[in-house]
Amino acid sequence: MDFLRPASWEEALAAKAEHPTAVPIAGGTDVMVEINFDHRRPEYLLDLNRIGDLSEWEVGEKTVRLGASVSYTQIMENLRAELPGLALASHTVASPQIRNRGGVGGNLGTASPAGDAHPALLASGCEVEVESLRGRRMIPIDDFYVGVKRNAMEPDELIRSVHLPKADGPQQFSKVGTRNAMVIAVCAFGIALHPETRTVRTGIGSAAPTPVRAKEAEDFLAAALDEGGFWESGNLIPPSVAKQFAQLASGACNPIDDVRGSAKYRRHAVGIMARRTLGWTWESYRGNERSAQCA
Repeated sequence: MDFLRPASWEEALAAKAEHPTAVPIAGGTDVMVEINFDHRRPEYLLDLNRIGDLSEWEVGEKTVRLGASVSYTQIMENLRAELPGLALASHTVASPQIRNRGGVGGNLGTASPAGDAHPALLASGCEVEVESLRGRRMIPIDDFYVGVKRNAMEPDELIRSVHLPKADGPQQFSKVGTRNAMVIAVCAFGIALHPETRTVRTGIGSAAPTPVRAKEAEDFLAAALDEGGFWESGNLIPPSVAKQFAQLASGACNPIDDVRGSAKYRRHAVGIMARRTLGWTWESYRGNERSAQCA
């Protein structure tokens, strides 16, 4: 196994073009596990740790540009207001040591359906910035996951950053695991309310071959909130609406039975998480509306 260590982004792109099978490594929290257990033996490892741009973020007027190697700890400590859903998901990642090393770029590159960042990324409606010597392109997150541990990147491309809209409403994340830390998700659910566009977005992890959205549930809830005047009134959502949203979210799953949980359990758990996170986000929205009215 050869170890490539570029000193700049341009050198990294050149190395990836020359060695398309080279596996990028930054935090290494996924790659080193596979290597240590001999599940993977790449011909080349492409170390990206000397490229400072990948560990930087920029908060703009409407979006956050998040470098691929920005750690989960940095997201939790610095971007909680702008990216609340991703910050909540970051809290659930493994241990403090791994949160200090791992980043969103690694989750995207691995594209495991159990990656903790995916539900929040789907719910936010972000774009993934990838680049090669041939040029740069932006991949909408809805088009990024193409199969089990497969993404839409070409062999010569590297992830440079993720562009996420700043939260314009409450966001939540929930995860089921066999314990509270150092655990792969049995299933996970993310939700984001977007009051400016009166839309809802969701993300489901570890309950289908790829991370997915519950689009029918989103459309149903957005229509119910709009037709019932809930965005304006901030009234409590009827239990029947919450129940239907949960059932539609559960129906979006296509899970498997494995050692961590059965398909039946995953569908049930996603429905429970959908109902609970909807309750949490809507209560936060109602609180913000009441505060705005009193101001």
